[in-house]
Amino acid sequence: MSAWYWLALGVALIAIEAFTPGFAALWLGASALLVALVVWLAPTIDWQLQLAAFAILAVLSVVLWFTIGRRATGDPAASGLNRRAAQQLGAIGTLVGPLAHGHGRARLGDTTWSVTGPDLPDGCSVRVVAVEDGRLRVAAADDRAPDAATPTP
Repeated sequence: MSAWYWLALGVALIAIEAFTPGFAALWLGASALLVALVVWLAPTIDWQLQLAAFAILAVLSVVLWFTIGRRATGDPAASGLNRRAAQQLGAIGTLVGPLAHGHGRARLGDTTWSVTGPDLPDGCSVRVVAVEDGRLRVAAADDRAPDAATPTP
């Protein structure tokens, strides 16, 4: 097989990567391009050795991507991407109506959220302390409820 076959295969695999997720076709294409380079530099290599080189390079490149490359990009689940409620941890908002019997609504930025927490009056400033089943758990922003103020002597 000539280097042109490997070059065409490599370009085709890289082009396929544009339409598929996951980067696997990209690394297979890169492996085919490396075999094309080797065959171009040493054209007397028989086709069995070319296929073996492609297989080894393909496996190595994909394994390296999934071990080293993924570690460098981080865990997408831990990023909070597409988990809007988790992104609100620590945010401070204002209750829209009272937080009664453990349930209410709070405005955080330009959105109102369903919240749970201790009973608090309308307009109280709250801080998001946890996310439970898609609901935000809140506490008074000054870490104490307004009615829990220390009594005056």
